Amino acid sequence: MSVESVKPPQVHDTRVLAVSNQKGGVGKTTTAINLGTALAAIGEKVLIVDMDPQGNASTGLGVPRETRRVTIYDVIVDGRPVDEAAIETAVPGLFIVAADPDMSGVEIELSQSDRRSYRLRDALAKQGGNGHSRYDYVLIDCPPSLNLLTLNAMSAADAVLVPLQCEFFALEGLTQLMRTIEMVRQSLNPALEIQGLVLTMYDRRNALSGQVAADVRAHFGDKVYDSVIPRNVRVSEAPSFGKPALIYDLKCAGSQAYLKLARELVARERQRRQAVAA
Repeated sequence: MSVESVKPPQVHDTRVLAVSNQKGGVGKTTTAINLGTALAAIGEKVLIVDMDPQGNASTGLGVPRETRRVTIYDVIVDGRPVDEAAIETAVPGLFIVAADPDMSGVEIELSQSDRRSYRLRDALAKQGGNGHSRYDYVLIDCPPSLNLLTLNAMSAADAVLVPLQCEFFALEGLTQLMRTIEMVRQSLNPALEIQGLVLTMYDRRNALSGQVAADVRAHFGDKVYDSVIPRNVRVSEAPSFGKPALIYDLKCAGSQAYLKLARELVARERQRRQAVAA
């Protein structure tokens, strides 16, 4: 990976969070969809950027493939504006830049391009122009691997939000992610930080879930959110209906946990801004 004009992200009103973990099946997309929905429900304007070629976040928010006319591929490769690519979802205040399978070829297509690791950062820096209002939060749903798409996400992000499954191999995947974040800090985005870790798929009947949660809290302290996302059938069912869990079943335990997480995230971000201003 080459070093490309290292400099911190531009200061802006929008808070950009990469939802990332290099281990698959930990709830990244589920967290991006439902946290974004919960943030919109409490009054924030939110954009989800689907950076995974599988496009699961787009499908989970009810965006059919035939309606994805301008996608994140067009933004990254062809320089189309984020404001043009953003699709309003059925959730008021929640928008998405959809993905499609063309994204799988981005690495090859941009192999000789200038600022290839900064394409998403450059695009997000221009959002909010031409009369469009700026987003309060951008959540980037990252693919479960270290590739050019993940590097673009982390180069564009102010911080990384890490969903962490409460199962045996969780800590192993977390170790790999920490190495990646450190590599990105050294070569692409010195200001990148860990915003927080979210424990997902927690099963209180399983002693291993409790042990993993305890180990993570012992190691990362207050970086770990108090809110814990339980293993929940309704949350698992919701994407097949093209709906966030909060729309599919607001009262289920998973939806209520994501609402709690959103409130905790906003409070944490408020404290951060106050500390910066002090």
